[in-house]
Amino acid sequence: MQQNNAGGCGSSGPMKEQINAQTIQKAAVDRSLGKIKNKFLVMSGKGGVGKSSTSVNLAIALSRKGYQVGIMDVDMHGPDVPRMLGLSGDVLITEEHKLIPVNYSDHLKVISIESILPNKDDAIIWRGAIKYNAIQQFIGDVAWGDLDFLIIDSPPGTGDEPLTIAQTITDARAIIVTTPQEVSLADVRKSINFCKRVNLEIFGLIENMSGFTCPHCGVELELFGSGGGQRTAEQTKIPFLGKIPFDPGMVSCGDSGTSYQEKFEGSETSKVFAVIAEKMAELI
Repeated sequence: MQQNNAGGCGSSGPMKEQINAQTIQKAAVDRSLGKIKNKFLVMSGKGGVGKSSTSVNLAIALSRKGYQVGIMDVDMHGPDVPRMLGLSGDVLITEEHKLIPVNYSDHLKVISIESILPNKDDAIIWRGAIKYNAIQQFIGDVAWGDLDFLIIDSPPGTGDEPLTIAQTITDARAIIVTTPQEVSLADVRKSINFCKRVNLEIFGLIENMSGFTCPHCGVELELFGSGGGQRTAEQTKIPFLGKIPFDPGMVSCGDSGTSYQEKFEGSETSKVFAVIAEKMAELI
């Protein structure tokens, strides 16, 4: 009996330490979230629809309006946000052992797994539990400070990352990105059902790559169709936020780490991002 009791006491030590660590982590997460007014999870049903470029440009549009904005890149396997913003600096640590996000501007800061890796081309091979802990640290162990908006760029689909965000940030709102073609819309409907099942409020749906205007003749071409996103939003009774045209300038700016909205300020695409950002700003 004494041996059993001793064994029980010995095994409870690590368990108590784990519970204490979880309690401390949750308190840190709650403190960070308490300083952030609005949280948006940008998600998509499938890859290749321009979700990360949408996240980046919504964040830039909000920051250009003078709001304090953070981008949290939780796409662990394909963290593109730093490269799209032309950020190459490493993450620093405060005296309180908090990670300092990388500044893009006075109004926009970024945290991404790519900024932490010593080799930016290393593959991340993580299971769900490690991803969960990493996302918790991105919230609680990062010196975000006071933010008006936190834009969370998640990987495509309905896996560990968006589920962790939905469970951890209970007041987050989802922005779903799609392209007009049916193969993308079929996956978007799964994302909508995911949000409903985990009680994640849907702020709205964006139709990306919606039409292309030829720069030579001015004729508008529907490369991937048009209007499918708006119809899906109407059918599922969620807000439709707007159509973002296909623009080769968006591709070149993303590859070079240049702000599209600064280089093409008067473009139709920049105007659409400004309108959507204004809808988000109405929450303030």
